[in-house]
Amino acid sequence: MRSVSNLLIIGGLIAIAAGLAARFGLLSWFGNLPGDIRRVGDRSVVFIPLTSMLVASLLLTIVVNLVGRFFRG
Repeated sequence: MRSVSNLLIIGGLIAIAAGLAARFGLLSWFGNLPGDIRRVGDRSVVFIPLTSMLVASLLLTIVVNLVGRFFRG
């Protein structure tokens, strides 16, 4: 039960940090990286954030691995 509470606390801190970063514009580069595809037509917009999702996947992988190592000992 203790590990679940620690996981919830860490998750909450990460959510607060992400919320503050979004609020103060620290993530304005996200979605505007080279490799993100944006096609604008007359009445439509297609946006495929390839590079941004690769960066997000890499960061989440690092965070999950660090949290896993923290709980294993």
